[in-house]
Amino acid sequence: MRVTINELKEMKQHGEKIPMLTAYDYVTAKLVDEAGIPLILVGDSLGMVILGYESTIPVTMVEMLHHTKAVVKGTKRALVVGDMPFMTYHASVADALRNAARFIQQGGAQAVKLEGGERMAEIVKRIVECGIPVMGHIGLTPQSAYQLGGFKVQGKTPEAASQLLNDARALEQAGAFAIVLELVPAPLAKIITQRISVPTIGIGAGPFCDGQVQVISDLLGLYTEFVPKHAKQYAKLADIIRAAVADYLTEVRGGSFPTKRESYTMDESLLEGLIDEAS
Repeated sequence: MRVTINELKEMKQHGEKIPMLTAYDYVTAKLVDEAGIPLILVGDSLGMVILGYESTIPVTMVEMLHHTKAVVKGTKRALVVGDMPFMTYHASVADALRNAARFIQQGGAQAVKLEGGERMAEIVKRIVECGIPVMGHIGLTPQSAYQLGGFKVQGKTPEAASQLLNDARALEQAGAFAIVLELVPAPLAKIITQRISVPTIGIGAGPFCDGQVQVISDLLGLYTEFVPKHAKQYAKLADIIRAAVADYLTEVRGGSFPTKRESYTMDESLLEGLIDEAS
């Protein structure tokens, strides 16, 4: 039985923290699910960490649905949220409804996430009215990074802080079941979390949010060139993978792999004709 949005709301009410991670493929999703993570985001961050794009902007619905289906197949208990990519919900309510429905019908997700506060409240409301759970996302919204002047902390002035609180309230009133707060100062995130009834999920928003989300590649230490300030490497798999591949390379070149242990046998008398031919 999968985690429900009502269970997540109850976790907030009981003061129980909500761990959330991204996943983009079957194997990773299976491991994350088996570890007990209740909430998995198939983030459009896959554009950068899986597909090698410079930002989330080029990610398409086809790519998101492809990865969402794989994650859903790998999970049994976690609630899977599909991240709606750039310009799939901005142009019209009709576009938003159609693309949100594709995540549920074709991708198998149980909810969708979209970026934006007050300006997206009506779209959130309409999607929710159609029976599709929506997770909001405010603060740094990567799809709007160009407009925001880059990947910067948001809400640091009184006006900007007030707007973020208004955004959170608007999403709550529109029916969002949870709201991601990205790169928001911890004191402001604390106030927002206290003022709304739905869970807040922080990423670079301090310890006072109801839950936390991290990009799985950051958590596992798969990238060594850049580690965001808000991320913590719980493992350094990049080093382990490089070492394993180097060992494989050495053994294949040296002829020590494969051995008899990794090989299959047969009745060699069946090959006598072939042996005679060769000789």
